[in-house]
Amino acid sequence: MMVSAGNVTTVQEFILEGFPTVRSLGTVLFLVHLLAYLASITGNTLIITATWADRRLQTPMYFFLSSFSFLECCFITAVIPKLLAIFLSGSQKISFAACFTQAFVFLFVGASAFFLLGILSLDRYLAICKPLQYPTIMNPRMCILLVTACLVLGFLLMVVLVGILSQLSFCGPQVIPHFFCDIGPLTKLSCSDTRCIETLVFSIISFLLLTSFIVTVIAYGNIVVAILGLPTAKERQGAFSTCSSHLIVLSLMYGSCVFIYVKPKQTGRLDSNREAALVNTVVTPVLNPIIYSLRNKQVHRALKEVLSRVKLQK
Repeated sequence: MMVSAGNVTTVQEFILEGFPTVRSLGTVLFLVHLLAYLASITGNTLIITATWADRRLQTPMYFFLSSFSFLECCFITAVIPKLLAIFLSGSQKISFAACFTQAFVFLFVGASAFFLLGILSLDRYLAICKPLQYPTIMNPRMCILLVTACLVLGFLLMVVLVGILSQLSFCGPQVIPHFFCDIGPLTKLSCSDTRCIETLVFSIISFLLLTSFIVTVIAYGNIVVAILGLPTAKERQGAFSTCSSHLIVLSLMYGSCVFIYVKPKQTGRLDSNREAALVNTVVTPVLNPIIYSLRNKQVHRALKEVLSRVKLQK
């Protein structure tokens, strides 16, 4: 729907194109995405529950991981419920306000998660390379301040970006060639001059990714040197195992985000972005709880104890 005001026509709602090539598989796609959503929410909720219920897991690393799990829940919830509604009802319409709200929440939570990944890298560096100073530096107050800083920085960056984008003119077309309201497709739909906003998007995303990436490279560079200096193979293997899961998650998230937001423009980019966005919004949130914590023996032990307490209360 478009409303005309004088000579200006303003879009009041958008249409999410979704996955046009497999539209006939709506029921199957609904079930697949529903299962992925429930798996992600359940896995991340278990990590949060285990961390707060077991004192042995109330360490800086698990505090950061539980904060990351909470962001993952918010991240996938910003996208998947609307996608499920589209599969179920067939209605692909989304209001202007709802579209920009979805874009803001998605970008804000995603940005905060990337900053938090950088903090996790720093945490591992301090734990392995500065074990004596680690408890003093990563005290509870510092952990809370670091998580708060990630949220505030993510909010400030994305509220500016989405705020500026929402002030552009949208006079048609209304079809977003994506399954959610992302910054790239929305920019392309504007009938204003978008060169400034495109430069701003590239600058902010590059700053976000590079900041987290540089911290991670420096931290893990020092970690590798420290691990290689350990006297026995068993000690080296133990130290690396605490970091390997972090590196897997980083690879998935960096790879998909660089592909979507930073690569040069090319034909068919939006179609390929849809596939990369699936990795970022569906696959990664499902795998993260498994990769990070649910295969950890400490977390297994904590979850068993929590379940035992629940059974005893019944």
